[in-house]
Amino acid sequence: MSETGVTVQDRDSVRTLTLDRAEKANALSAAMSEAIREGVLSAPVAGVRAIVLRGAGRHFCAGFDFGDFESLSDGDLALRFLQVEEMLQAVFYSPVPVLALVHGRAVGAGADLAAAAMRVVAAPGAQFQMPGPRFGVILGTRRLRYRVGGVKARQIQIENRPVLSDEALAIGLVDVLEPQETWDAVAASFGADYTGLSAATVAALAGVTTDDTRDADMAALARSVAAPGLKARIAAFRAAGAKPR
Repeated sequence: MSETGVTVQDRDSVRTLTLDRAEKANALSAAMSEAIREGVLSAPVAGVRAIVLRGAGRHFCAGFDFGDFESLSDGDLALRFLQVEEMLQAVFYSPVPVLALVHGRAVGAGADLAAAAMRVVAAPGAQFQMPGPRFGVILGTRRLRYRVGGVKARQIQIENRPVLSDEALAIGLVDVLEPQETWDAVAASFGADYTGLSAATVAALAGVTTDDTRDADMAALARSVAAPGLKARIAAFRAAGAKPR
């Protein structure tokens, strides 16, 4: 495992970012969020033409890492959520196309990370869950709406239920289901699709097909995490037995 919890591999103009904290179900630490953000932002300069996100171990990503929860203040937690949003924006607005390969669980910020990718391939049996609104945090909702529509995005977050792979495919949260043993070929095909076009063309397509709502999304998140009692709300949610990951 790398010091940041994310391993980076560049090969044939494709960058693979692997979330590599399997013992924590790849829950996102501050260092991991920054490593993913930097790995995406630095890709164009490095000549990378496609990016693949994947998780080591049994799960793609269990979301926000609450391992040090007791030592964090409301302000610390708010800052961490804002850092996660910066990571998600880097992925969503990347001029280099991003493929997310999802298996096991993608929860909270982990589900948001998958939804921010340009293309999502999931293993049969994968599941997505977004509990943030249960403790008052509005994170990733507009990107979820971009994929599944406004009503469905609202339902998924209010109900806080696992969305299994077949439903995720049917509503557009996932583009295709593929067993994990095919993923090397899936990633290679994704890379080939986008190295066949000029980098400028791919970037231009990204620009004209994606509305820029970065400021509005960050503002909505900031308002939600600035409401007094953030830590208490999260603690109550965790105590109820539905731990946000």
